[in-house]
Amino acid sequence: MARRSGWTIVKQIARDIDRANRAQQRANIAHHKAVLRDEERAQRQAVREREAFVRQGARLQEQFNRAINAANTATTLATKESKLHEAIAKLAELKQLSAQYTFFSLNNLPEVEDGIRQIQAEVDALKHEHERKKSLEESAVSQTEDAERARAALAHVLPDTLAVNDALDWEALKDTAPFSIPEPVKPPQPMMPPEPVLDYIPMKPSSTDPQYTPRIPLLARLSRKRKAAILQTARQQYEADLADWQQEADTLKADNARKVQAWEDAKRSLIAEWNDSFQLEHESWERRRAEFIEGQDQYNADLSSLSHQYEAREKAAIEEYCSLVLSRSAYPFPFSKDYQLEYLPDAQVLAIDYGLPSIDVVPSLKEARFIKTRQEIKNTYITDKQRQDLYDNLLYAMTLRTMHELLEADTINAIASIILNGWVTSLDKGTGHEVSRCILTINVTRQEFLVINLANIDPRACFKKLKGMSSAKLSDLVPVAPILDLSREDRRFVQSYDVTGTIQEGDNLAVIHWEDFEHLIRELFEKEFGVQGGEVKVTQASRDGGVDAVIFDPDPIRGGKIVVQAKRYTNTVGVAAVRDLYGTVINEGAMKGILITTSDYGPDAFHFAKDKPLTLMNGANLLYLVEKHGKKARIDLKEAKRA
Repeated sequence: MARRSGWTIVKQIARDIDRANRAQQRANIAHHKAVLRDEERAQRQAVREREAFVRQGARLQEQFNRAINAANTATTLATKESKLHEAIAKLAELKQLSAQYTFFSLNNLPEVEDGIRQIQAEVDALKHEHERKKSLEESAVSQTEDAERARAALAHVLPDTLAVNDALDWEALKDTAPFSIPEPVKPPQPMMPPEPVLDYIPMKPSSTDPQYTPRIPLLARLSRKRKAAILQTARQQYEADLADWQQEADTLKADNARKVQAWEDAKRSLIAEWNDSFQLEHESWERRRAEFIEGQDQYNADLSSLSHQYEAREKAAIEEYCSLVLSRSAYPFPFSKDYQLEYLPDAQVLAIDYGLPSIDVVPSLKEARFIKTRQEIKNTYITDKQRQDLYDNLLYAMTLRTMHELLEADTINAIASIILNGWVTSLDKGTGHEVSRCILTINVTRQEFLVINLANIDPRACFKKLKGMSSAKLSDLVPVAPILDLSREDRRFVQSYDVTGTIQEGDNLAVIHWEDFEHLIRELFEKEFGVQGGEVKVTQASRDGGVDAVIFDPDPIRGGKIVVQAKRYTNTVGVAAVRDLYGTVINEGAMKGILITTSDYGPDAFHFAKDKPLTLMNGANLLYLVEKHGKKARIDLKEAKRA
């Protein structure tokens, strides 16, 4: 029974193993089938995705081709540019698709990109052409508007001055500008050098140190002599070590003392340099400020003196006052203000030779129109008669305006009558030279002029009503005899002489005689302006109003009267000299002033000259002019100071 039971158990185990094996086989088969199904499903999905990307690539390719074709056939810039951008975007998507999937390639990519570059070049060309057309259209509109504004401004030359009080406000003329350079602020204290690292001084040896208190052996204690010898040796060692220490300590202390002293000296030197630098800077600022204030006070004092002289009816002051009035008269067009004044105190007559502009100030352009079909601007012009009438009306208006400004500004009633001669400089086609002609002249009393309502008059009719004399058409430039002929020669001018011929190479310009220096400047500027027909004259040395030379430049555009001051200085030229030059430019009615020196200028001088008709030339500029005209010289200010 037991044996059968054991066999039954064995058979049962065998059956269980067989069932397990069969179950494992079935599971393996099922798993293999599942794997095969997944692989097949994945392959089908990959095929579908590939087909989808191929379709997507085909659509992008079709959209790209349509955009390229549209860009090629577009007739407007906007369409061509829009389609080009669309094609570029589609090409970028195609490139990305090709980079992700090797099965999708762009075989003709170089040709495609070349085509896009060609279309881009066409778009750029169209843009350039569009911008050129737009620029031409805007230029045509601008030219037309500028011409219309200029002609309208000519018509308002007289009415515009009626709203202005031409009397000089002495207080407003004064220079009240504050000193522009800020006071220097003391900078932070410089960083001090680090404290020195001192040498260590070893501890002083002591007689009680162990090495100097030896232990006496037992046998030595029994011998007084041996004990004394041991102690004597220890004392000798101590005394020797103490002497060595003292010598070393003295040396180290001396070295440390030198390091500390050097450190203290470096600190004191830095602080002294810091204080001295700021003190020098502040003193320089104080000097410049004092010079500025002194020059400003002098300028204002001269202005106050001029006002008192004007109130006292002094001849020169009245002439200078009237010159200031005319110099401050602002016209809407540029022209060289050239005039001469002479006041006759006994008759209370102010005589004026006034330089009138040429017909070039009247724009001939009527309209600038852009022709789209020819891609160009076509100009149309006003007729010669219209331009001549505008010019004649302008000159009559300027004549009345000048007399109005002078009489309105005459607050002391010093002017009983005005004689004005109008001069125009033009090219004589018969001789080829420029000539000045008096083309109108008028004499009017204060009473006659002030009763006229200038706001409602016709300038030509008013001029004739006041018995002014001129030809029928001022534009013909027919000369008339001035009612009073002023001398156009300045009595301040003296005979000039050659200086450059006497200059040798190496001569120091800072030590030559001051009169030779002024004539040298005259000669240099004569060579500069002489090629254009300019004339340069030297003035007398005594009370000449600050003018060392006068240049008469006949150029109708940039020419006029230029005053020159020469300063043979060894020190820096301050703002006072530049301010004096500016006052001279105003007083002389000049269009520009030139200050030339052997030295240089301070910052205040350049600041004052800014935005004013002034040119500052230093020693380097002078040497350049001398060398330009064939001579070599030098400027040695130290040598000049010793001379």
